[in-house]
Amino acid sequence: MSTDVEMSPVTPRDSSEDERVASKKPTTRRRYTTRLSFRRIFTSNVTFTFVAHFFLAFHVGTFNSLWFIFLSTPVYNPANPESPNFVPQLPFRFTGGLGLPPRSVGLAMAILGTIGITMQLFLYPRLSSRLGTVRSWRYCLFLFPVAYTLIPFLSIVPSTTAPPSQKTGPYIWAAIAGVLLIQVTGRTFALPGQTILVNNCTPHPSVLGTVHGLGQSVSSFARTVGPILCGWLYGFGLSHGMVGGVFWGLATMAIGGLIVSFWVREGNGHEIWLEGDEDDEGNR
Repeated sequence: MSTDVEMSPVTPRDSSEDERVASKKPTTRRRYTTRLSFRRIFTSNVTFTFVAHFFLAFHVGTFNSLWFIFLSTPVYNPANPESPNFVPQLPFRFTGGLGLPPRSVGLAMAILGTIGITMQLFLYPRLSSRLGTVRSWRYCLFLFPVAYTLIPFLSIVPSTTAPPSQKTGPYIWAAIAGVLLIQVTGRTFALPGQTILVNNCTPHPSVLGTVHGLGQSVSSFARTVGPILCGWLYGFGLSHGMVGGVFWGLATMAIGGLIVSFWVREGNGHEIWLEGDEDDEGNR
């Protein structure tokens, strides 16, 4: 008796495919069975990091809004002042902006961007690796009060044109580049450093997403309140002969952030240990 066996076609498989199949090993993902409670998130380091984050986002975000307005604010004209009884008295009582047209405002913003990109690419990586995140971040916080204190004095820098024409000439553009160099240097080092510190201050890996969300909320709140409040203060100071008041207020905010920074330290993302964390570490 003969038995017919029907053979099904078998597709040959090369060795490279075998290697791909063999290389697919189950990967273990690090999981934490115990989640840190919400009230325990706010350690002293997390709290101080968030407060410093608020100060930085407040004055940097507000400066970005006020800078456009200040550049385009009309130059003070002593021959035709808005208030007939107003007499400028340096160093605090003066008013007016630079009166720049849109094209010149664009040029000023291009200067700001060029300085920032250059420093971000070539200076920040070297100094940050040499000084460390906290030190480079804290050192550059010293620059913001200086920049904000000097910015309103741009309105009294000598110009080659008489009021009410826009301010122009080598002195005013050198002064603009100088104050922007100070402010952008601080921003180049402070913003990336702040992001790293918010990430590393997480007390436990199970709440990393929560800490990131809280950090974004703090930043968004500061960037919302700052321009609204300081925009009103800018108009008030401009009409009362003290255009620098709002910028000196930003300098005060920057000093507050600088003071808080001395209580901020760089965490490791796992400050608090919970039950089961040791087993997860050993099974990695």
